Amino acid sequence: MKQKPAERPASSERIIRDIKRKTRKQYSAEEKIRIVLDGLRGEDSIA
Repeated sequence: MKQKPAERPASSERIIRDIKRKTRKQYSAEEKIRIVLDGLRGEDSIA
């Protein structure tokens, strides 16, 4: 079993990055395909 490293004080930027990473939207395969096709049609920006 993997052990967690010892906790050390983290900067506020690191905390914000971790929160964004954990709360990032998870897209399904169908949603990814729809986003790409919409981008190819020019309806939405992929970026």
